[in-house]
Amino acid sequence: MSNLPLTAQVNARNHLEIGGCDCLDLAQEFGTPLYIFDEVTLRHQCRAYREAFGRRYADVLVLYASKAFLHPALAAIFREEGLGLDVVSGGELYVAQKSGFPLGQVYFHGNNKSAEELAMALDWGVGRIVVDNFHELELLNRLALEKGQVAEILLRLSPGVDPHTHAYNTTGIVDSKFGFPIVTGQAEAALKEALTSPGLRLVGLHTHIGSQIFELEPYRDTVRIVLEFAAAMMERYGFQMAEFSPGGGWAIRYTQSDEPPQLEEIAETVVRTLQGELTRHRLPLPKLVVEPGRSIVGPAGVALYSVGGRKEVPGFRTYVFVDGGLADNIRPALYGARYEAVVANKAGDPAAETVTVAGKYCESGDILIKEIALPPLAAGDLLAVPACGAYCLSLASNYNLALRPAIVLVKEGQARLIRRRESYEDLLRNDV
Repeated sequence: MSNLPLTAQVNARNHLEIGGCDCLDLAQEFGTPLYIFDEVTLRHQCRAYREAFGRRYADVLVLYASKAFLHPALAAIFREEGLGLDVVSGGELYVAQKSGFPLGQVYFHGNNKSAEELAMALDWGVGRIVVDNFHELELLNRLALEKGQVAEILLRLSPGVDPHTHAYNTTGIVDSKFGFPIVTGQAEAALKEALTSPGLRLVGLHTHIGSQIFELEPYRDTVRIVLEFAAAMMERYGFQMAEFSPGGGWAIRYTQSDEPPQLEEIAETVVRTLQGELTRHRLPLPKLVVEPGRSIVGPAGVALYSVGGRKEVPGFRTYVFVDGGLADNIRPALYGARYEAVVANKAGDPAAETVTVAGKYCESGDILIKEIALPPLAAGDLLAVPACGAYCLSLASNYNLALRPAIVLVKEGQARLIRRRESYEDLLRNDV
């Protein structure tokens, strides 16, 4: 399956193997549900982004979008691979700081950053703060002046572009909670205010139109609109755009029928459009900042479940139950996301039945895979679901007081536990 990690293969035991580790051995040692991250795939994706954009544009910074999933072990890999971090909360910033990540390479996003979060960012020397609204402009300016600092910022703009993805993943339209809309004149008003705020130094413009986007035309439109705005702001106010970010959000393959754009196409589209618009508007070359998250970590992660019972409804469907579901992967219920699966202990066997894979939680919407053809399944079999590295764990919960799963990082036959499974005692740890 092309949506499995790069190191995935069927071994001599007819078992699925990832990073040189047999999934059955991993289940026996760490239990299930278990999330497996392949280090080779992670590093490959980091390098692929740096190389694809770096070949086409001289000054590029690739930021990993932490909201997809952040962990100290992953942060260390991103640091070693030369990436920066895009964080959206005090918690993500805290993990970056505790991981020893160079905070000058951190960009702090978010539509409602608190005074405490902004103060933390200023105290710790975060590289850029991406300002999202007028309240934040005023608040950050005041905090910076109180600390005797000048905060370097980007303005997040809403270009009014529909990326044709799920409504919950659409962030660049005019009617969005994110960013200053260009068409309403608010983006220009924000830029004027930023330029005259003594506690702020406006270094660039940022936009992000959404996530799991399959089309490239929305990115062309976004670059054109923002560069036209930048040119107008240079003419009217002398604004020099030193940095430009078109965001990220590029799609990945969850099922074999998905056809996401190739990275080379993405880089060519963004860079060629940017260079053309810079030439057309006679603008100096800014630093280009791109923010992939899902497309770096998503393909590296696999969720491993144990099969329990099954329920046959004659004339309708056969349900197969697994020991996870909505609490560790809410994406099918929230976004209508589709997945595929491999029976890890029968990885080379042919499909013989069509089933619905359901989770164990008390919601009728707790369906991981609505319909899939698999080898015959029985209690104790292991089901591996690819492309689970992004957002599953970030959105995980203790619904039904479930225990959040363990996580392992695999490489060259070695598995390193990077997060232990929660215990029942953990569920009460913060209760008073």
